Amino acid sequence: MMTTLSKYLACVIVLLPGVASAQQPSDTAYCSALAQKYQRYIGQNEGKRGTRNPDASVTKAVGQCTSGQAANAIPVLEKALQDAKLDLPPRT
Repeated sequence: MMTTLSKYLACVIVLLPGVASAQQPSDTAYCSALAQKYQRYIGQNEGKRGTRNPDASVTKAVGQCTSGQAANAIPVLEKALQDAKLDLPPRT
């Protein structure tokens, strides 16, 4: 016989993959919002006369947003926006 705790743990183990995948779309959307804000306010001016060259790590992070690697890209993009004194988009 399974104890109540065992039943609870079995349910948690079964449901965990679904919870993790449920969070991914919101990470993907947030990553996309970060990338769009970066491109709009910073990226379009990078490399122009009198401005700095594009940051390779941020360029890579923007690409990671579109390739399903949001978890790696989010901290890089958040830091770039914060360093530029821009507010982060809301995370839904």
